[in-house]
Amino acid sequence: MARAGAAVVLASRRPGVGEAAAGDLRAEGLDATWVRCDVTVPDDVSAAVDGAAAAHGRLDCLIHNALDGSVGGPVEGATDERWATLAASSVRASYDCAQTAHPHLRNTAGSLVLLTSAAGMEGSAARPLYAMAKAAQRGFAKGLAAEWGPDGIRVNCIAPVAMTPALAGAIRHDPSLSERLVARTPLGRIGDPVNDVGPVAVFLASDLARHVTGQTLVVDGGGFRGL
Repeated sequence: MARAGAAVVLASRRPGVGEAAAGDLRAEGLDATWVRCDVTVPDDVSAAVDGAAAAHGRLDCLIHNALDGSVGGPVEGATDERWATLAASSVRASYDCAQTAHPHLRNTAGSLVLLTSAAGMEGSAARPLYAMAKAAQRGFAKGLAAEWGPDGIRVNCIAPVAMTPALAGAIRHDPSLSERLVARTPLGRIGDPVNDVGPVAVFLASDLARHVTGQTLVVDGGGFRGL
């Protein structure tokens, strides 16, 4: 987003990664700042979103890409705490982000993008709780697209498979995961967050996608090919 010319505000719970990423972008001469935000705390979300809009005089796009908690394992044996943590950072946080961002996005005819997963479209035997949360985000995005369309706001989802730190950690725990992912991917590789997923986010935030709303763009090299 920053390399496409946007002034970006990165938000995360811990300063390490977020602050470093903002610093790297500034070193390239780009406009990037970091703010602390725990998306499971509604007041944090309000402060981050309202603060970003105030700092830059407008909000054109909000991208929610946070998830906390273990996503794997069967329903049997799952705890209420585990589900609550997963839901708070995905479903509830999507609601809080949307509610706070709406008046700002209405002013700019802006865009909301939620990061979801093909697991929310086809289900997952290995990650049923995760699939439920991601399906809920897709449903929410579709509802918002219908509700906010008259305001000129577009709402879409991206469902990626990319070598994020979380996936890299999962592969370290289970080295065979990489081979399995590549085997089911027609393009023969795991995606890159910056070069494969990033441009899709830029597209959805831009006027190139001005007539695209209520959709989920799957960015996984063709592993999921359903409707």
